[in-house]
Amino acid sequence: MQNLLPFLMFEGRAGEAMAFYVDLFGGRVISDMRYGPGQPGAEGSVMQAVFEIKGTQVRCIDSPVKHAFGMTPAVSLFINCDDEAEIDRLFAALSDGGEARMSLGNYGFSRKFGWTDDRFGVSWQLNLA
Repeated sequence: MQNLLPFLMFEGRAGEAMAFYVDLFGGRVISDMRYGPGQPGAEGSVMQAVFEIKGTQVRCIDSPVKHAFGMTPAVSLFINCDDEAEIDRLFAALSDGGEARMSLGNYGFSRKFGWTDDRFGVSWQLNLA
């Protein structure tokens, strides 16, 4: 059992984000509980789910409560990529509809590194290991 899990809170797009990440990284959905009629969240939205990418489990929810905050780049998911094709593919997909913070390049601490927020607001740092 993994004792430390990243936890992503969305407001209505958790299912869409989870499907995107699982497809992009070749991961899998471990559990997916959805709100039903009369429950606090919008029917069909994610009550709680766990998915796995790159050997790490990630928990996510759709919060039924609106918050005055969203995702922040102060916390990001750091991915070590095995080759240039992988880092290029992941960066292109994750930055599509998002905001690139540092485009792919050699910044001295890595031969190829990029940092982007995806279309869901989740921040990703990609590193060519």
